[in-house]
Amino acid sequence: MKNGIRLSALGGVILAGALSLSACGSDDNTDGTAAPANTGDCVAATVNAAGSSAQKNAMDEWIKNYTANCSGATLNYNPSGSGAGIEAFNSGQAVFAGSDSALDAEEAAAARKRCVDGPALNLPMVVGPVAVAYNLDGVDALQLSPETLAKIFANQITTWDDAAIKADNPGVDLPGDKITTVHRADESGTTDNFTKYLAAAAPDVWKFEGGKLWTAPGGQGGTKSDGVTTLVKQSKGAIGYVELSYAENAGIPTAKIKNGAGEYAGLTTDTASKALSGAKVVGTGNDLAMELDYNTKTPGAYPIVMLTYEIACESGMSGDEGKFVKAFLSYTASAEGQQAIAGLGYAPLPEDVAAKVRASVDAVQVK
Repeated sequence: MKNGIRLSALGGVILAGALSLSACGSDDNTDGTAAPANTGDCVAATVNAAGSSAQKNAMDEWIKNYTANCSGATLNYNPSGSGAGIEAFNSGQAVFAGSDSALDAEEAAAARKRCVDGPALNLPMVVGPVAVAYNLDGVDALQLSPETLAKIFANQITTWDDAAIKADNPGVDLPGDKITTVHRADESGTTDNFTKYLAAAAPDVWKFEGGKLWTAPGGQGGTKSDGVTTLVKQSKGAIGYVELSYAENAGIPTAKIKNGAGEYAGLTTDTASKALSGAKVVGTGNDLAMELDYNTKTPGAYPIVMLTYEIACESGMSGDEGKFVKAFLSYTASAEGQQAIAGLGYAPLPEDVAAKVRASVDAVQVK
């Protein structure tokens, strides 16, 4: 099958229930029918991409939908973490990278060399709610203010019956168990976003250096999102940060977090989407790097979210690989692509943001 054959047949893709659960990370699609892919070019090529483990479940769904009716199309996505994915992209080992944060200045400079004829674009593709997951016997509902959360991960609060946690949870019988914090051991965009939230929402407490690598003292490190999830689930008294889909799949409860409006907001895809109301584009041209408002005062908004990006060259790509990247990202940014992940623990992009992403992908030049 060559470039130019249309993907209209994707509207009828049917997924078996077990496949939907294991590969997509959720059983929310109770009718067993995947969201249809948009009509677009089918490109027969085998390409490699890597990066964010937070978007793995979304990527699994997108790949399945795109390739199901495109004979000869193969995308191998390695959920190696945002830092490793960007390194793979900049070294030419990946045609695009998944990242939970936009490129920093050093990464962008390396990407410009890799892309030869222009910059790499930060293309927000999905909202990834960051859950504060915990394992505490007898406590099915937990509320935390930003200050309390920051003190827990700064190792200033070490037991669950601490006065600050009690103040956030009036009437709740909190045990005196020791708190075990769990963080990402590898470089991670999830860590970058979580620590940016702590620094913005609790600046008097959180004084540690930000970035993709965890720098606060104490706690246990888990490799990738699966590793953090496993440690929290297996360790009594544990608390960690992980993407909503992983917490849901593992059956781990998540805390309500106090937002800028003074509300303790629970985490759903709807409350996560509300947090984007104050986000703004800080990139230039077709680059859509965005700045989030972690102190959002939007009623009902869950404040700890991240934008999962795809990092791709604006120009300099050639042949079927370049055509594949453009066609595949056109699908993921489409209304159909966003609908496909809506039940998987992700919050789809608001339409105004999605429209900008589609325009940027359309502007990508392939030789």
